[in-house]
Amino acid sequence: MKQKREDIRNIAIIAHVDHGKTTLVDELLKQSGVFRENQEVAERVMDSNDIERERGITILSKNTAVMYKNTKINIIDTPGHADFGGEVERVLKMVNGVVLVVDAFEGAMPQTKFVLKKALELKLPVIVCVNKIDRPEARPDEVVDEVLELFLELDADDSQLDCPFVFASAKTGIASMDADQPGTSMEPLFETILDYIPAPEGDPELGTQVLISTIDYNEYVGRIGVGKVDNGTIKVNQEVVICNHHEPDKQLKVKVSKLYEFDGLNKVEVKEAGIGSIVAISGIADIHIGDTLCSPDNVEPIPFQKISEPTIAMQFMVNDSPLAGQEGKFVTSRHLRDRLFRELNTDVSLRVEETDQADCFKVSGRGELHLSVLIENMRREGFEFAVSKAEVLYKTDEKGHKLEPMELAYIDVPNEFSGAVIEKLGQRKGELRNMGSISGGTYTRLEFSIPARGLIGYRGEFMTDTKGNGILNTVFDGYGEYKGDIQYRKLGSLIAFEAGEAITYGLYNAQERGTLFIGPGEKVYSGMVVGQTGRSEDIEINVCKKKQLTNTRSSSADEALRLTPPKILSLEQALDFIDTDELLEVTPENLRIRKKILDPTLRKRAGFKK
Repeated sequence: MKQKREDIRNIAIIAHVDHGKTTLVDELLKQSGVFRENQEVAERVMDSNDIERERGITILSKNTAVMYKNTKINIIDTPGHADFGGEVERVLKMVNGVVLVVDAFEGAMPQTKFVLKKALELKLPVIVCVNKIDRPEARPDEVVDEVLELFLELDADDSQLDCPFVFASAKTGIASMDADQPGTSMEPLFETILDYIPAPEGDPELGTQVLISTIDYNEYVGRIGVGKVDNGTIKVNQEVVICNHHEPDKQLKVKVSKLYEFDGLNKVEVKEAGIGSIVAISGIADIHIGDTLCSPDNVEPIPFQKISEPTIAMQFMVNDSPLAGQEGKFVTSRHLRDRLFRELNTDVSLRVEETDQADCFKVSGRGELHLSVLIENMRREGFEFAVSKAEVLYKTDEKGHKLEPMELAYIDVPNEFSGAVIEKLGQRKGELRNMGSISGGTYTRLEFSIPARGLIGYRGEFMTDTKGNGILNTVFDGYGEYKGDIQYRKLGSLIAFEAGEAITYGLYNAQERGTLFIGPGEKVYSGMVVGQTGRSEDIEINVCKKKQLTNTRSSSADEALRLTPPKILSLEQALDFIDTDELLEVTPENLRIRKKILDPTLRKRAGFKK
């Protein structure tokens, strides 16, 4: 007999990037009394790793739980970036409803559409929370209409269309049911969750069934599977069978050694858990996302959608430059291999393949941001390696046509910059689908269909073209026919042709040729890229050149040489800048761009062969 578990609600908070999901979860935690009165609480407490804190984005979905009126509300904070869509898709299997957070000024954005579509496909009830109503330019009523239009566009059924709207300001910790009447606390949102999100149901008499939706990893206990108890109960020391909907042959007998439930930000050990509970299970080495834990007498896997395929790949290889091994702690191919395969423990949308070279691995992910976060994490851990330019993954259809991943790009720019953006994206094979004015006619919203490779290296250029005022959002739009060749970079590189240390005199003469990436005193080697030229072809220069001292003095000889400050590239800018014949050398201390072939003579020969 199916029963409802009235003392539990399971919800996921979904939204576009920067619409305030994590801040909202902060307030729900604070107002439910998770923290002591005098406890010091960090902002965006759910963003636990350094990169999430620095960039202000959520990368990994996280679980927490709050108590409200004797009901335990399990909350999952999800990422908003398209590159981490794999996290959102699978988390939705754990919950019975979602809170869709929408910015009261920006309205429904591409990622809002992506995450909402996934929730509606699973027939989950939706509460819409219009956040940031305290912004001076907020337009809550128009945003409500936009969201309802989006529901219609995504074929929502009548019960989903009849969803409640809550107006909140997560920053000040208030919510209300009426945009014109600001509330005093988050109580209206808590009440709406209790009233509108159904309680989880299952059959406590049946055999155990727990679907694993996320994997956590801990150096001490290994893999930790997180999932919801669908039927029966799960106990410590219970024997269970691991099975998988997509792999009918997989059946492994294992023992549950430790069981946890979530309470606030902590995991609390429990002896057993019943239907509807979200639990973490440790002690099972071979547990993967999509696996179901069943009791041995009733082995029945729960269906689970396949995670979306990666669309972009990079080569990760051992660093073989003349400066190799001087700055990193982990430099060998064994270190690199172990670290990349370890990442697969927690990241399902990543793929790592060995190549025909022992020291080179092909790593595929969902986008540039996805891979750059992995590179940054490895760099901070002390790894030293080199990566190639990102390339998209092509497919072929039944007729043998070449297909490539396509993206929908939504761009908001001040009117005076729209011409430059349209021209640039046109050169990158983008097709303008829609154009309209927003924000009272001062901004233009453009909608493009563009190949994923057309966006590689474009973000930096876009910020320059719009003087930092443009907003660019993209969402994956399936595979389309190959659109032809794209020329990524019109300008060549300045290449050092001598190893040594950069000298002011040499740099002074080099800076007339283009923009420099290095300053005096930096180590360089032959074949290293030290700047960008204003021309289309590469130029070799000597930045280690010293001034020859003579005993003749002239009036201008002793004037100080003035150098223009070098352009220091961030990791993303460097990944955007490198061309197909270049590599990015990544060490804990430096990022260096270099040619794949360091020797100038061999490089010229390879160029002629092309």
